[in-house]
Amino acid sequence: MTKLKIGILSYRSAPFGGGQGIYVRDISKALASLGHSVDVISGEPYPELCSDVKLIKLPGMNLFETFSFRDRLKKFIKSPKSISNIQEFVSTLFGGFPEMRSFGKRADSYLQLNSQYDIIIDNQSLSFGMLAIQQRLPFIEIIHHPITMDLKHDLETNGKILYWLSRKRWYSFLRMQKKVAPKINNIITVSKSSKRDIVNDFKCNDVNISVVHNGLDTNIFKPHEDIKRHKYRLITTASADVPLKGLDFTLQAIAELNHNIDIELTVIGKMKEGGHTSRLIKKLNLNKVVNFKTNLTKEEISIEYAKSSVAIVSSLYEGFGYPVIEAMSCATPLIAARTSSIPELVGDHATLIESRSSTALSGAIKDVFNNYDEYKTKAYEGRRHVIRHFNWNKISKEYEDIIINNIKKFNNADIQL
Repeated sequence: MTKLKIGILSYRSAPFGGGQGIYVRDISKALASLGHSVDVISGEPYPELCSDVKLIKLPGMNLFETFSFRDRLKKFIKSPKSISNIQEFVSTLFGGFPEMRSFGKRADSYLQLNSQYDIIIDNQSLSFGMLAIQQRLPFIEIIHHPITMDLKHDLETNGKILYWLSRKRWYSFLRMQKKVAPKINNIITVSKSSKRDIVNDFKCNDVNISVVHNGLDTNIFKPHEDIKRHKYRLITTASADVPLKGLDFTLQAIAELNHNIDIELTVIGKMKEGGHTSRLIKKLNLNKVVNFKTNLTKEEISIEYAKSSVAIVSSLYEGFGYPVIEAMSCATPLIAARTSSIPELVGDHATLIESRSSTALSGAIKDVFNNYDEYKTKAYEGRRHVIRHFNWNKISKEYEDIIINNIKKFNNADIQL
């Protein structure tokens, strides 16, 4: 088999907060396990990678490590006064999110001096620098879903003009992504649902888009028969103040049930003190019911699923949705919103409910509690479904086939496997 030199670009790769760091760690490990040499070229925060994968750091100013103007100014003063850094600081000063554009420039400069890679894979920066890289090297862009969806659902939650203006400014990078995406020759996305949205919102040619689901380590996310499930404990994963995750509807459903059932909710995520979610929990009198847990390892998350009787995914939109297959792999009965990619992922192995309905969710929770043995059987069928369709051995080979075909197309040459 030909050993390929693969470079994976990631503009930020936090190991715990958000899915980007998780994806970069998993896909790099999967490709390395096939015998390829894999480098992850990342901006801050940096990922935690397996020992077979090399991390190449492309530090920027990391301005979003803090929201303090004074701290950001200190970072800017200490940084080289390049045009890119000046533009990034000014954009941040006025409420923008310029990391993708800035990282693209740094990545392009790095790869001009380090062109030893057989292929470059970029994790959703969709920056102008990627178009330059695409001209010199075989290239694949990963788009988990178009961020237009985040903006759409964000604006729906608050009609105030100042909020609308601030959100439009934050998401101003979408203008760049809408220009770049249609010019990318090779795109991988994570679901058929995401592919439709990318075609519609980014005006990409569907012929250029391949669908490969994300994978999961089912040896980590597994049932723990030695751990007793708490009868009325629920679990969900959500960035607390991100409207896209639909946490409001879960909290409202919990409040409806809390009068009659001694219920608990574990949220894998971080709550912003004084933020919208914090205020809603106080309003619904759920302070003693809801427990947030953050910075957990995969193993620790798996144990939290094992302690819980029901998993909830009340997202308004999911390009893929790791929590969906995590819950199923742990054989925890799952209730999920019937939206975007979720029906595609779960098949018949979860309870699907109307999106944005706390009443539908509370009713489904009660039904699971009242018929638990039936739902437990369905949950174990769900684990078998995940093992068949979302194991990394299968997924990594699908990636490898696409990578090989793209290198052949770029070089107009044969590569023997």
